[in-house]
Amino acid sequence: MDDLGAPISYEVLEAGTPVYSSDGERVGEVTHVLVDTGEDVFDGVVIDDHEGPGGHRFVDADQVGEIYERGLGLKLDAKACQELPRPSANPAVISDDPADSRSGLSQKLRRAWDLVSGNY
Repeated sequence: MDDLGAPISYEVLEAGTPVYSSDGERVGEVTHVLVDTGEDVFDGVVIDDHEGPGGHRFVDADQVGEIYERGLGLKLDAKACQELPRPSANPAVISDDPADSRSGLSQKLRRAWDLVSGNY
């Protein structure tokens, strides 16, 4: 992994920033930063994991490790990154805790879909 620069806030994280797994493998690049603007909370990022359009996956904020000027580090290894959910208009969520004080996973996936599909 190259020098990723200085740590930065999610607020200045840019599309196109490379994304790395915890074991140092490049697993994609940032396409969208997902923020709950009503709560001013970082919810995660949408990454593109393909060489070309269409390979979007959602990374929840809890799975994001470090955010740097030239790279985003995840807490997941490369194998786990392959299992990240894809944004969709009607996501199927296996585990969504209704007691979670922030938006549930299905809401985050829907908002991620809205960003990816241009429906925001």
